[in-house]
Amino acid sequence: MSSTSGADREPVRVLVVDDQELFRRGLVALLASEPGIEVIGEATNGIEGTERAAASAPDVVLLDVRMPKQTGLEACVAIKDAVPSAHIIMLTVSDEEADLYDAVKAGAMGYLLKDSSIDQVAQAIRVVADGQSLISPSMAVKLMEEFKQMSKPDRSPVPGPKLTDRELEVLGLVAKGLNNREIAKRLFISENTVKNHVRNILEKLQAHSRMEAVMYAVRQKLLNVD
Repeated sequence: MSSTSGADREPVRVLVVDDQELFRRGLVALLASEPGIEVIGEATNGIEGTERAAASAPDVVLLDVRMPKQTGLEACVAIKDAVPSAHIIMLTVSDEEADLYDAVKAGAMGYLLKDSSIDQVAQAIRVVADGQSLISPSMAVKLMEEFKQMSKPDRSPVPGPKLTDRELEVLGLVAKGLNNREIAKRLFISENTVKNHVRNILEKLQAHSRMEAVMYAVRQKLLNVD
């Protein structure tokens, strides 16, 4: 198994935003021992989180969904506006499909439940920092079920951006949860080629993340999920 260590790349700079002090402090302490990850700050609510993100420009922001003063979903939008380069991971107890759906629409690239292990959280940080999406397995199953419902031929598609056959092929594999390396192996192309296809897809669909692109494509009948 190959991995990219902190020795050959800059550490991923992380901001943790959660109103539960015990959970937040514990997470910060655990992440401090993870190689290639540097916690640069923490905040107790969405407003404070947005201010700290704007001041420090983190690579990844961990956001709780339910917080006082400003929700994580509202903060997600505000942080993306203030720091477009920041990648958002929602880390929450909420396993509600509506929260997952709204998080993806708000620009979140990851959605993890708080019962995830520290290894899972650290891996999500690394994956999302690399521009990919990651969703808790149980939530990914729910999202796939939603995709299937959305792709049923019960209404006519609305004309939208034209994706090439190869772009649709790549997006279909993204919808199945494959990462860039796995897609590259499946299609016998390089990882850089996959990244270029994904970038073109996001630009054409004006999507913030891979999962948002998948949802748009399924909704507009550009992609069938079976």
